Amino acid sequence: MTFIRRGASLARVAGELDFDYDIRLVVRERVVYHPLPVVIDWYGYEVWRGNEKLYWYDSQPHPDDSALRSTHPHHKHIPPDIKHHRIPAPEVSFIRPNLPVLIREIEALIEEVESQSEE
Repeated sequence: MTFIRRGASLARVAGELDFDYDIRLVVRERVVYHPLPVVIDWYGYEVWRGNEKLYWYDSQPHPDDSALRSTHPHHKHIPPDIKHHRIPAPEVSFIRPNLPVLIREIEALIEEVESQSEE
């Protein structure tokens, strides 16, 4: 992960975390850190397995989608029709770190992959 300052109060956090089973998390955040506390201003998180994008989170507003109002603008894109199939993302936030939530979700995915490989 890299933290790149973009001025007196803005930075970009970017990088990838690799997991077992060729799963990786791609992280992109824009954070504002003055005045403190640090808040996330924008984000995109993608989860891949090999060359297949499994799902992603973003904060692009969709105010006309009533299904997303409970967590607006936070949502997750999932198959099928991953670009247009969005669900609420209650654990993702602008004011808390999101990496622990994303890593727990990937750990659960790895457990699922492992249990399928045992069958």
